[in-house]
Amino acid sequence: MEALLAIGTRKGLFIARSSGGRPFEVDPVRFSTVGVHSVAIDTRGPAPRLLAGIEYGHFGPSVMWSDDLGETWQEAATPPVAFPERTGASLARVWQLQPSPTEPGVVWAGAEPASLWRSEDRGEIYSLVEGLWDHPTRPQWQPGGGGLCLHTVIPHATDPRRIAVAASAVGFFRSSDGGASWEPANRNIRAPFLPEGAQYPEFGQCVHKVAHHPARPDRLFLQHHFGVYRSDDFGGSWTDIGSELPSDFGFPITVHPADPDTVYVFPLHADMDRTPVGHRYNVFRSDDGGTGWKSLGAGLPEGPVHAAVLRDALVASDAGVFFGTRDGEVYGSEDDGLSWTLIARHLPDVLTVRAAVL
Repeated sequence: MEALLAIGTRKGLFIARSSGGRPFEVDPVRFSTVGVHSVAIDTRGPAPRLLAGIEYGHFGPSVMWSDDLGETWQEAATPPVAFPERTGASLARVWQLQPSPTEPGVVWAGAEPASLWRSEDRGEIYSLVEGLWDHPTRPQWQPGGGGLCLHTVIPHATDPRRIAVAASAVGFFRSSDGGASWEPANRNIRAPFLPEGAQYPEFGQCVHKVAHHPARPDRLFLQHHFGVYRSDDFGGSWTDIGSELPSDFGFPITVHPADPDTVYVFPLHADMDRTPVGHRYNVFRSDDGGTGWKSLGAGLPEGPVHAAVLRDALVASDAGVFFGTRDGEVYGSEDDGLSWTLIARHLPDVLTVRAAVL
């Protein structure tokens, strides 16, 4: 058994490995100087496949794959994610790569400008999900600070017809017919930056990240620009669960792989002060679906620290809980966050972290 950690950064991909309980060892950088904004570890096939959404500075964005745990990489002969000419759009970035839990060979991709893509060959070539692209509300969609990015894709764990996405600063949308049609699903999510009386719009919320657990597929956890929420009906309605946190502003949210009631967040002070609460790295965990929260900082620097953790840079997995910071440090926990160990330092700005046991 080997634990694999994939760390996408502003300047390259770093792969760390651990076996037999030994400390993680970080391999030499892949894609040096190239931005790696999304990573997936697809364990469904006879051999695991790594996927990486990269951004060449000169040649633009693409998706690469590796079937030998990152030793060698391949790219499709034609652009893997390319907008149809009729859209008049061009790809800026691939923000998310998500293997389907119900359809072998299917990988979903979320991209900028906000769009959903489907691959049926394990992530080599993708086609645009036109039902979302042609949604009647699209002309009113506005970008967040990071752009008009579709950063979260949640395929339902048991029903391939149901899928949900989140885009900044558009909101949460869901489909019950495989992506042919879509509805906004933002009920009770407050957008306090809007005028009084208009703070609960149908869409236009700045959702930062959404997480779920396959054992309870209709339960979702959402980190908003202002607020942390839970839904028990796949986005039909949302309940605020962030009141017990020291701050409800942040970017990542993730669910424990073995317990759908256990969820992790990384609070920052505020949208105008995007530094860790108390200027300490502190992951907060709830063991009861968001009713109560506890601070988990043992083994982390005493501070002061000032680097944030981005939306895809915190992950709970069978290999442990991990997060990477914007100043290039990566920490891991083997005891559900009770204690932390430094895995890597002096990396470039960490954009995404993914982990798996192989």
